[in-house]
Amino acid sequence: MAEAQAKNPRTVAIVGVGMIGAAVAQRFLDCGHTVRLHTRSPDKLKPLVERGGIATASAAEAAKGSEFVITCLNSVEIVEEAVFGAEGAAQSMDASAVLIDMSSINPPATRRLAQKLGERNGASWVDAPLSGGAPKALIGRLTVMAGGTAEAVAHAHELMRDLCANYTHMGPSGAGQTTKLVNQVLCALNNQAVAEAVRLAEAGGVDASKLPAALAGGRADSAALQEFGPQMAARQAPPTGAMRNMVKDMDGVQALAQANRVALPLSSTVADVLRTFLAAGLGDAQVAELMLQFDGYRREPAGT
Repeated sequence: MAEAQAKNPRTVAIVGVGMIGAAVAQRFLDCGHTVRLHTRSPDKLKPLVERGGIATASAAEAAKGSEFVITCLNSVEIVEEAVFGAEGAAQSMDASAVLIDMSSINPPATRRLAQKLGERNGASWVDAPLSGGAPKALIGRLTVMAGGTAEAVAHAHELMRDLCANYTHMGPSGAGQTTKLVNQVLCALNNQAVAEAVRLAEAGGVDASKLPAALAGGRADSAALQEFGPQMAARQAPPTGAMRNMVKDMDGVQALAQANRVALPLSSTVADVLRTFLAAGLGDAQVAELMLQFDGYRREPAGT
């Protein structure tokens, strides 16, 4: 991978260094930014520190003196604690700083937290959930849907252009998170469709591994088919994001739909399918492991 060079190096704090947060941090380090890091699992910081990242003891320490603070966390509760807790980022953020929340949380909570940060610190909040995962983050090709004031979203783009190929201002605070829920509807339904197509091909005696090539360019083609079709046919599941996170997002979809009296029958059905994985103790299952619904929810032992 060719390294990029930031035109204007910035100081950025990253709070939350899971799969996505680590990839975001690595990309910014590769681009020459100063990256201050905090996570609840300090062992995750070692490879990033070896690349030049700066480990800190708290979100407040990471945010101190940082022009941008990025949160990549799993729930509203964790985001709120990381920002407004006793050692949260808001304890040290300047009014000129921008908090860029790349977590996937619900729009009403985003609006509430953004207002709270503005009233407390005078700082801006941009909700900036992503699509493309860690692989696209590493090469600066993410798709990001941003919500917030035009000024804050434009300021955030000064940093995010090193991370994104597609960065769109969707509207005021919460609009980015609403767009992410729309994204998740399309992803969840497409992924389930690919799984069902692969299983039908198998049942009909067709080599399912040939489906992506055979259908390429036709109306049935999709990014989901091309990426996950071969993995599903081979029962291989590289890390892409845990099933429990997709269930969380689909819960958010249903809450938004119910609040607006919108019927989403296919989304509701697929959400129920995804919940069966949690019931089977497979919350850590990856996208390609959707095939487990046809395989009795049993993973083959390693090496078989």
